[in-house]
Amino acid sequence: MYLGIDAGTSEIKTLLIDQQQRIVATAHAPLTVSRPHAGWSEQDPAQWWQATQATIAELAARVPRELAAVRGIGLSGQMHGAVLLDRAQRVLRPAILWNDVRSGAECAELEKLVPRSREITGNLAMPGFTAPKLLWVRRHEPDVFGQVAQVLLPKDYLRLMLSGEAVSDMSDAAGTLWLDVHRRDWSEEMLGATALGRGQMPRLVEGSQPGGMLRPALAKAWGMPERVVIAGGGGDNAASAVGMGIVADGEAFLSLGTTAPIRRAACIRSATRFPAAGTRWR
Repeated sequence: MYLGIDAGTSEIKTLLIDQQQRIVATAHAPLTVSRPHAGWSEQDPAQWWQATQATIAELAARVPRELAAVRGIGLSGQMHGAVLLDRAQRVLRPAILWNDVRSGAECAELEKLVPRSREITGNLAMPGFTAPKLLWVRRHEPDVFGQVAQVLLPKDYLRLMLSGEAVSDMSDAAGTLWLDVHRRDWSEEMLGATALGRGQMPRLVEGSQPGGMLRPALAKAWGMPERVVIAGGGGDNAASAVGMGIVADGEAFLSLGTTAPIRRAACIRSATRFPAAGTRWR
């Protein structure tokens, strides 16, 4: 059995499937979005974790035998959000989400600071991405910025709670404007432009690689085996592409939802590597 957890904007979704990828059970828990000012969109990461625990508790009550057979967990989630943690891994402020547009001025500043940013990241600087959000925090909330020891994406905050490890995958990282998409590694130049360093970023893995182990205490509480691996996973649209088999050069799909992204599986050499999320094609 395998457990999938998706950290959406409107809800946490969990999916239990068997080895033949047949759906065994699903569970959902709603989330709320805070909009304290025009153009702002925030969520409390604690709400994600509470909702995740609620969905797994529901599965444990409904299909305990099947949950006890789980061997791996896959993660996907809303992209680009900025979860800021201090040295004790405490959340410093509500997460700034993908659909928050407050950092328009910081986007222009970032491209001025790094003239070749589009070459490095494969993207235009837009308020939805993570790096401009940190420039905004640095400018408008310097006390918060000074305490930032770790920056995580939404699904990777759940990974931290599940495993205790700060890890991200290439597809989600590609939507931050900090990833050198050619080298598949953090860009020192882009990080430096936002006054951050590699030590504040999570470790990177491919989506199909191990990205942590479930905490033994959680495994016991949920009736799971002692050793459950958590895959690197992917950003929601990249994970959708792989799920639909969009992994060969020239294949693409259009997702019509809260946003309408087009994703193309360019330069994918195998189904074990996710496309660079947020890449734009003309």
